[in-house]
Amino acid sequence: MDDHINTQPLLQCETESDFDDDDDLGISPPQHSVDDPTVVTKDTKPLFKQRDPQDRYSIAYIIFYFLGMTTLIPWNFFITADDYWMYKFRDVNASHPASVFGNSSEGMSRTPLQKSFTAYLSVASTVPSTLFLIANSALSHRISIHSRMLGSFVAILGLFVITTVFVHVDTDACEKFSANNLHDQEQFFYVTMAIVVALNSAGAVLTGGLFGMLGKFSPAYISAASSGQSLGGIFAAVAEIVSLWLGASPQLSAFVYFMVANVFLVLSIVFYLVLIRAVFFKYHMEPQPQLSVQFEPGCAPSVEEHVNSLSYKRVLSKVWVYGIAVWMCFFVSLSFYPALTVLVESQNKGHGNAWNDKYFVPVVAYLIYSLFEFLGRVLAGRLLLPHQNAPALLLMSAARVIFVPLLLYCNAQPRQHLPVLIHEDAIYILIVVLFGFTNGYLVNITMISAPKACEYHEQEMAASIMSAFLGVGLSCGALLSMAIVSLI
Repeated sequence: MDDHINTQPLLQCETESDFDDDDDLGISPPQHSVDDPTVVTKDTKPLFKQRDPQDRYSIAYIIFYFLGMTTLIPWNFFITADDYWMYKFRDVNASHPASVFGNSSEGMSRTPLQKSFTAYLSVASTVPSTLFLIANSALSHRISIHSRMLGSFVAILGLFVITTVFVHVDTDACEKFSANNLHDQEQFFYVTMAIVVALNSAGAVLTGGLFGMLGKFSPAYISAASSGQSLGGIFAAVAEIVSLWLGASPQLSAFVYFMVANVFLVLSIVFYLVLIRAVFFKYHMEPQPQLSVQFEPGCAPSVEEHVNSLSYKRVLSKVWVYGIAVWMCFFVSLSFYPALTVLVESQNKGHGNAWNDKYFVPVVAYLIYSLFEFLGRVLAGRLLLPHQNAPALLLMSAARVIFVPLLLYCNAQPRQHLPVLIHEDAIYILIVVLFGFTNGYLVNITMISAPKACEYHEQEMAASIMSAFLGVGLSCGALLSMAIVSLI
């Protein structure tokens, strides 16, 4: 009787692994004819799993937090330098000092450029950003991620240096002698918009690269970069409030803002170069060892290339519901923030109180919104609820449309069509708190969940696709904000 009993099911290919124990005992396996098809399974994983590299002292976590702040530096520092833009686009022939800053008690004293600048800024920021985020998600595999990241950093730094120089350029040189008082200001406006377009195009490549990279890390690191984006908004808002408290001129405040941004960008380049040399970073960025299956002729074709293939359509089919959810969040948010929220005034403005006249807009519209969006993102990174539940996230994002009527009827000035129904400052502040918190919470949960719904080799593309959906939401909301400002 044959000493070896074949226990394999009929028609199943026989593998080498079935005889590993016999080889160890010195027993030779039975010989088969050369025509017998065989599946050869090779496990590329080591017998004893090596210990994964650790993020010593949380250095990578801190750097990702910092890089998250940097991705929104162009947006945060441009929108919070509101007094500077109001100064640049003021009516230079007006004698009332309050009109210099565009914050007189008579809302109609604003010039056309002062009233619409924030809305135009939103469009010039978000539309090119969206186009480049989409391009990044589709073409990222053709250009190395490090080339995209470093190229974006250098471009943003150069454009911010130009913006800083413009602070001390006299754009009113001919205004007092011009028949058209906005002639020179319009030229400066167009130059500023061109810089904003270029800045946010480079920023989109940077954001897409960063979150594509983060798709390969644990959710904690995705949450770090996402929370860092909100922290950047808090930092910029605090800088503006401090400058108001010190009584700095709009030009001096803007110069400080932009110089701080330049320092941030230089530090980001240094930190990124440190990060990419870390063993922990290299371990996560390199392809992870996987089971390699090879078939000898006569049994089945090789499937190794098929398993590791990367299909844009297949990844999109896995994350599109998450994408719609994040699109909805930013569509609602950018429709009102900051284009409309920057116009909402205190009910007691004009009575000589510094809080109502001077600090209300920067504290509520920028600081409180950014603070609670940051808290929402931090809480989302810790709770992860609902995690990888795309329909629930989409439903929760759609529910934020409740903020549309609430914000439309707040005390935004000047207004020509809709009445003011919500006069109380406390109610408006509560709306802003909920508005910021829900945006931060839902965006962070969605951005964490989407890449984890894909295979490892698809995660970078999934994160890039989510960034594209995010950008489309920003653009749609910014375009709608122009209509909303004219509607009120």
